[in-house]
Amino acid sequence: MGFTYERLWEQTLKRKINKTALRDMAGITNSTLSRLSKNEMVSMDALARIYEALQCGLEDVVEYKLEKNGND
Repeated sequence: MGFTYERLWEQTLKRKINKTALRDMAGITNSTLSRLSKNEMVSMDALARIYEALQCGLEDVVEYKLEKNGND
């Protein structure tokens, strides 16, 4: 199980915003942007900044995916 930011990248594509512009709009660091790109954990503060910059909600940016464990 884990979080993915695929929806965030869909939002940026739809809005024609590149990652550098997103970083600047949201006031996040390069390391946060890198963690987002790798689907790693980021702070709630960073996510809140992104929501405000894009005027969207949690479900528009983050998705929780269950991993298949082979027992199904």
